[in-house]
Amino acid sequence: MTTSTSSIPSLTSDGSDIPPVWFSVPEGLFTLPIALTVEQRTALAHEFVRELYARGDESIWAPAAPYYAAIAEYMAGEGVSYSAMGLFSTEEGGVAQCAFTVAAVETDQTDPEVAAQGTLAVLTKDPLNDARRLDLPCGPAVSCITLRELTLDPSVTASGEEAKLLTGQIQVHVPFPTGPYTAVFTLCTASTEYWGEFCDMVAAILQTVSFVEPED
Repeated sequence: MTTSTSSIPSLTSDGSDIPPVWFSVPEGLFTLPIALTVEQRTALAHEFVRELYARGDESIWAPAAPYYAAIAEYMAGEGVSYSAMGLFSTEEGGVAQCAFTVAAVETDQTDPEVAAQGTLAVLTKDPLNDARRLDLPCGPAVSCITLRELTLDPSVTASGEEAKLLTGQIQVHVPFPTGPYTAVFTLCTASTEYWGEFCDMVAAILQTVSFVEPED
């Protein structure tokens, strides 16, 4: 499996410093153009659409780039530091899709162990959450898995009838050992028939999380 190493920005739009965190993602995750400035987002958006629509041309890339740049601007404004679309070919000839994000959330704890214990205590209060403590190479963490069944309006279904859609979310809270922040890794998907594969992918990503810059 081909992987690439990513990191979340160490500076936010309000000028506050966030210690960096590094992680590796597999091939099939297309990184959205999240950046602090319009110029950076525009340049990254053009690169993104060329990678996403590799068989396209300017007639596809030109209108798509501003759209994804706008999405990235919105997500950055919501505190997301990294976002990617996951598109994976299936044996049946289809595509399994997911959304993957990473955000750095400020907390009042500088001790990762205390932060993890507090996060676990909060998440386990909801009986619909499957929350568990993890011990990662980078330190303690807390995972939370939720499955939800949504009812789709007939206006958005192919059959024109009401339909049910099962969605899943994997969210992992990894406290920073370098400051009062928690890195929140989130994967959401409606391709729940490939739930096991997505769980394995997130587990592999988490094994690469580091608060020290990896060696080349």
